[in-house]
Amino acid sequence: MTQAKKLKRAIRARSRKTGESYTAARRHVVQVKPAPPATAPAKPLPKPVRAPGGQVTDAAALAKTGHGLEHWFAVLDAFGAAVKGHTAAARHLHDDHGVPGWHSQGITVAYERERGLRAPNQACGGTFQVSVSRAVPVSVAEAADAIGSARRRRVWLRGADPGLATALNAALTGPKARSVKIKNVSNANLRYRWDETAVEITILGKPNGGVSVVATCTKLRDGHQVEERRAQWKPVLDTLKAYLGALARR
Repeated sequence: MTQAKKLKRAIRARSRKTGESYTAARRHVVQVKPAPPATAPAKPLPKPVRAPGGQVTDAAALAKTGHGLEHWFAVLDAFGAAVKGHTAAARHLHDDHGVPGWHSQGITVAYERERGLRAPNQACGGTFQVSVSRAVPVSVAEAADAIGSARRRRVWLRGADPGLATALNAALTGPKARSVKIKNVSNANLRYRWDETAVEITILGKPNGGVSVVATCTKLRDGHQVEERRAQWKPVLDTLKAYLGALARR
């Protein structure tokens, strides 16, 4: 078999495996370099750093793709991303330039914010979102019980915004009651509706102990509602942290 036929076969094999276009697959195949010798292993790339709202930092883009954000912004400008929209722009980075899926999305978000096409906290569909989090020195199970127990909620929800408290209590005790789902020792969550918006409370175990309790509000109408939700959740999570922290110190 000639070298050209071997190359084409390798390109088609990659294209079938990854779903890339023939052009994108070819770019990767022809640029493959021999692995470094075992005596001098390549230094692993740093883990990607995610910036607020799902965008990619310049350092993460450089580490993962070999190019910083300014390079990719120029690529998207040439593509006409401002007119063609988010989905087409992210697909262009992924299919035609081989940028991995999450990074193609994150670079596109960073581009849209840099070019004034997307406001802070604005999601792809045009709605807004915001997250508020607090570190709490207890286990996932303990934090989940404090949220799921009506008796315990009465303690740390005292003084909370009435709308927030009503929506959370209705989600856990109403006709279509839900529970805080504990997936494993390091993850639990609760999803529910609050008027026309959505809320997800996530409890994530931390490597050195304790958990992070994150309240994420999505489908918000604008930046004003972002700030409203942020102001409503901050004191609630502060009270929950104080309540569980006091129990942990006993």
